[in-house]
Amino acid sequence: MLWKTQARYHQSLVLSTTWVIGFFHKMKNDDTVSLLPLVKWAGGKRRLLPDILEIAPSRFSTYFEPFFGGGAVFFSLLPSIATLSDTNSELIQMYVQVRDYPERVLSCLRRMPNSEEDYYRIRLMKPRTDAGRAARLIYLCTLSFNGIHRQNLKGEFNVPYGYKTHINPCDEAVLEEVSESLQGKTLLEGDFEQAVSSARRGDFVYFDPPYTVAHGNNGFIKYNAKIFSWADQKRLASVASRLKKAGCKVIVSNADHSSIRELYRDFNIRVIERHSVMAASSEFRRPVRECLFY
Repeated sequence: MLWKTQARYHQSLVLSTTWVIGFFHKMKNDDTVSLLPLVKWAGGKRRLLPDILEIAPSRFSTYFEPFFGGGAVFFSLLPSIATLSDTNSELIQMYVQVRDYPERVLSCLRRMPNSEEDYYRIRLMKPRTDAGRAARLIYLCTLSFNGIHRQNLKGEFNVPYGYKTHINPCDEAVLEEVSESLQGKTLLEGDFEQAVSSARRGDFVYFDPPYTVAHGNNGFIKYNAKIFSWADQKRLASVASRLKKAGCKVIVSNADHSSIRELYRDFNIRVIERHSVMAASSEFRRPVRECLFY
């Protein structure tokens, strides 16, 4: 796999379990300012943040997040040194554009009005510039139904309009803050194992793979066109165990299933139950159980 590499947060604080779900929101805790993610992503971890941050290290060298997605943990920790990666090329390139050329992205977003007609027109667009493609992704994720990113088997964005007419898809303050937080961070497109190959003792690695197990009370839904296979799950567990033995602080969020628990039998475990909010219909928003292995 080709890599596109461009080099350019555990607070020891009690975080409220009530999160203001807004277009943008800052929380100041002592000397740390946290941001909400720029885009909402399937499997996002905003609701698990209090649990994740409670077991995250207060000090570490480099932060690694190989399944970056919306980056809720990164935007809560805001580490000085970080390597952030994902297999979704469009997503990583969006962050690269926001980091390096925020004004170009904003210029494109200013030409994308919030209306049903414009939404479907922009959904069909294939921008020719990197900044245009980044702006389109931000626009669609901001205004889509339930704020989700989903593609069909052809890799085409297919979420309908969410009728959130009060939202401005071009919030300059939000984008500029996210751009600032990404300065000096390494952004990679590629496989998780290669993304953490440089992790060393004292580093913090957070893995949040796609949940590919569905059973009983677990209502995990596969929104991505590419499925994270069982072989990938086993490979991830092996990598996480190796990093832990090497002296890295490792946290893995995953489905609560006996087969997953067996993979992480040498890890501590925290079980969290919550309601799924990603399904389009409330009928499928069942209680789900997740595990944090650390």
